[in-house]
Amino acid sequence: MDEKNDKKERVTKDEKDQQLEYYRHKNTGPGKKMTDDNGIKVSNDEWSLRAGKRGPALLSDFHFYRKQTHFNRERIPEKVVHARGFGLYGDFEVYKSLKHLTKAHFLGKAGRKTPVFVRFSNFIGNKGSKDTAVDIRGFATKFYTQEGNYDMLALQFPIFILADAMKFMDVTHAAKQNPVTDIPQATVAHDRFWDYVANNQESAHMVMWLMSMRGRPRSWRMMAGWPINTFRFVNEQGKSTFVRFKWTPRLGVHSLLVDEANVIGGVDPDFHRRDIIEAVNKGAYPEYELGVQLIEENHAGKYDFDVLDDTKLWPEEIIPVQPVGKLTLNRLVDNFFAEEEQSVFDPASVVPGIDFTNDPVLQGRAIAYRDTELYRQHSANIEDIPVNRPISERNYNLRDSYQRHRIDVDEITYHNNSLAGNTPSEASFEEGGFVNYPEKVEGNVTRERPSASFFDFFSQARLFWNSLSAPEKDDLIESFSYHLGFVKSKSVRQQNIDMWGHVDTQMATIIADRIGVNPPKTEQINVQSVSPSISQLNTPHSAYTQKLGVLIDNGFPSEEVLNTLNTLKSNGVFIEIISEKLGTVTGTGGTSIKVDRTFQTAYPVLYDSIYVVGGKADNQVYFYQHIQEFIHEAYKHYKPIGIATTAEGSIQASDSNNLAGVVFATGNQNFANDFLAAIAKQRFWNRL
Repeated sequence: MDEKNDKKERVTKDEKDQQLEYYRHKNTGPGKKMTDDNGIKVSNDEWSLRAGKRGPALLSDFHFYRKQTHFNRERIPEKVVHARGFGLYGDFEVYKSLKHLTKAHFLGKAGRKTPVFVRFSNFIGNKGSKDTAVDIRGFATKFYTQEGNYDMLALQFPIFILADAMKFMDVTHAAKQNPVTDIPQATVAHDRFWDYVANNQESAHMVMWLMSMRGRPRSWRMMAGWPINTFRFVNEQGKSTFVRFKWTPRLGVHSLLVDEANVIGGVDPDFHRRDIIEAVNKGAYPEYELGVQLIEENHAGKYDFDVLDDTKLWPEEIIPVQPVGKLTLNRLVDNFFAEEEQSVFDPASVVPGIDFTNDPVLQGRAIAYRDTELYRQHSANIEDIPVNRPISERNYNLRDSYQRHRIDVDEITYHNNSLAGNTPSEASFEEGGFVNYPEKVEGNVTRERPSASFFDFFSQARLFWNSLSAPEKDDLIESFSYHLGFVKSKSVRQQNIDMWGHVDTQMATIIADRIGVNPPKTEQINVQSVSPSISQLNTPHSAYTQKLGVLIDNGFPSEEVLNTLNTLKSNGVFIEIISEKLGTVTGTGGTSIKVDRTFQTAYPVLYDSIYVVGGKADNQVYFYQHIQEFIHEAYKHYKPIGIATTAEGSIQASDSNNLAGVVFATGNQNFANDFLAAIAKQRFWNRL
């Protein structure tokens, strides 16, 4: 890449960004002439070569051949799971040294920064599905460390749906589309998934999380992440400590309602992508705190769960999450296919100081991910793709395969050797070589479960239910009823009710009544414990980056509206102006405001709150109808509503309507701040 002057100007942020600069190329600009991929300048890119004006095409038209055959091969197979994703870059900064726990270099010094690439994804749907599906979401982070790449693969739940990787194919087949009809897409509201759940009941705990608000994040910026597996830290003295990781969003964990998620999936299937792009472009960089939960190896047996069981969480009230660093996402990709689509994440990509345990799911994942990408990208050189390329030095005897770009000039390609001084040479533990932890292993070859607690399917599912607030419990029942309501088999519906009766009799009875089967005959498990960290009502709430829709037209009260909008903007609220048509609206005194969307392109579900100003529209009936639609939807979804003095009559209190979370400007000198506080609260669950 020698066209240095043609590259777009940018500020190099870190070592990874600097490395990627070599691969960037700008094709457009003054004086740029079109060439083919062989560097030949193209004289005509619109008409194929023919024998005469009306004659047949010629095989000698190499330009058409190159153009069409390259186009025919533009796509690579999508991922079997997590096909729909979006990635961006950032950095991770350590709060304090963890050298006493791990020899991992990137965690070894306070203030040390490491470049990262993060990919958010959906498990079930294909590449063209919707962002807001009720689904298992990936939160994969690639750390470009000085010791090589470290991949941390998280989900938005702390647990997994199975306890052994052997069953991964089965749950994937069950969740995916019907192999005969190829429907439904991007949902588990069908017979096959719930048949799997009822007949593989270790899934109970994770399905509770999936059906809860956690399965419908408002934004990737408001979604927690857990790598689910149990790893071990190993320090320089060779001491091992069991560890689980957690990403906590600075904005708190917030979610969509079932109805919102369904509607948004239709009107804006790119909702989560659009949301994070807007935040980064506005400088509101998504931030997450990395925490660790630690268990001394000699203490692992004292809990009522097995530390190797991925269907069990480690309760934070018992094993606290210790904050260790901050992740900031601050740069979008330059090219989606080259960087996001070709990115590869592998749980087996670890660095010295982080090692595997005998976690049965982790053991299988350590094989499966790389094998998938070797098949998908038809090359063993996936680490040579720029987004996957480590920033550390690489010396190895691996050679050839498809798409080999690196030109290795060594004649010696084997180990051991004398002709090259036995280089590249092995590195000792002290020199930074990866040395597996020497865990003592003994026992008979078996397919038995690791311990009796692996058979406990419902204790933590019950813990989850106990920990929810009343609105969250209502929402969970709503979600179960919605999904099981699509199940055609009455037998499968009944099996599920009997299964969920183990978790909570009342919950299962309500769902049974809604989906037309008998109440559960099973006995509710006797677990009274609670984990407050599970409830989203205990998460941080803020108005920062909440999206406000302003319903407005000509004749608005300028001073009142501008004061309100300025207060909200200064506190980081994202604002969109919605009116009858694009252009500008003019208020008293001649103040003009640019319109961002019309009622034809804006939908109530796309906004966290609305500000009803009103005004004089060309079609007043049309304008008023849409205002009422926005008010009805926002009110139904418990969202904050601000009412300007010019729109006071647009909503009225009644016996069935207590107007909780509706803030009026009339007679309220502190309206802007009161409305800001309502936006920060986000939902008014006490609303009638």
